[in-house]
Amino acid sequence: MSELTSRQEGAAVLVGVDFGLPHFDSELEELGLLAQTAGLTPVARLACKRKAPDAALFVGSGKAEEIKELAALHRASEVIFDQALSPAQQRNLERQLDVAVYDRTFLILEIFAQRARSHEGKLQVELARLQYLSTRLVRRWSHLERQTGGAGVRGGPGEKQIELDRRMIGESIKRTRERLSKVQKQRGTQRRQRERRDAFNISLVGYTNAGKSSLFNAMVKARAYAADQLFATLDTTTRHLYLGDARRQVSISDTVGFIRDLPHGLVDAFKATLQEAVDADLLLHVVDASNPHYPEQMAEVQSVLREIGADAVPQLLVFNKLDALESTQHPLHLQDEMEIDGVQVPRIFLSARTGEGVPLLRAELARQSGSAPDTMTPAADAELHDATDGLGTIPPLTRERSE
Repeated sequence: MSELTSRQEGAAVLVGVDFGLPHFDSELEELGLLAQTAGLTPVARLACKRKAPDAALFVGSGKAEEIKELAALHRASEVIFDQALSPAQQRNLERQLDVAVYDRTFLILEIFAQRARSHEGKLQVELARLQYLSTRLVRRWSHLERQTGGAGVRGGPGEKQIELDRRMIGESIKRTRERLSKVQKQRGTQRRQRERRDAFNISLVGYTNAGKSSLFNAMVKARAYAADQLFATLDTTTRHLYLGDARRQVSISDTVGFIRDLPHGLVDAFKATLQEAVDADLLLHVVDASNPHYPEQMAEVQSVLREIGADAVPQLLVFNKLDALESTQHPLHLQDEMEIDGVQVPRIFLSARTGEGVPLLRAELARQSGSAPDTMTPAADAELHDATDGLGTIPPLTRERSE
């Protein structure tokens, strides 16, 4: 049995390079969670330090040999890097390591392709996927040599295969943008209808796996999918929430979670979904209080909010998973304030799972939304839209090695 055929399908070696940045995850914990979410099995992890990426192999020839030996030892079929690789680096590494090589961007795209359910979500992921693949065409595959002329053409070289592939992907990107534009117009119409009803719009934002969907379900008694995993839900769901203290209803939306180094292509593609955050009257910034890295996660969320133009929207911090904290870590008060970018922001500690602190949140939402004449009763709390169309999932990006 050859070395290649003896490799374990889906077994992956995780590699991270520390360039001196403060957010470097030396244990590669988050990359491991991403790999597992994408259906891979991490079998080994390797972290190293460099001042700058190697132009050809990202990690240098010596470290590449070490990674190759590690992959062979654990019979790994794939190597996943925690940073983005250039197409040339990816190609060179695959030749050097003799296994498939992917980066963090590919892994996130793979997860999004598996999880998207709504028509809009699928279009957004497809657009990001096509944009990613278009960059991989540059010196990526060795089979992209110039083709010969077709039938009836005498002599002379034909169009390069890489040019054909590039044009096909370009046309696909154009078609997907047009289809997505139509869906965006429909969502804009829904948004304007809510504005005409004088609705107070609230959007849940936060780092992935902070418990946004669980809190959403606890607030509106919905059945939105929630799980202890990264990117459990990608599709925006909006519902009415009746606040008895303010004698009014508000509109509350559950949005896609953020993550460190979220690919810009995904941010651009999901702007239609993230527009719910931009147009909101209040952002509920949900934080996993039990995660020791929550300050860094909060900073990443603030960065994405700035990127999409939602940083000026008022926020209410919701420190979730109070039940997961040790008794010695419990706050003295469930409601206080915390400074973000020089501004004092109200904060509430709660547990979406047990319900502790949720009444405090409802009371604070009633205070911030103000009073308005009743237009609905609590019994009429209903889903505005949950744009699932039953079309199935987008096929995941094929994990095949380049020749």
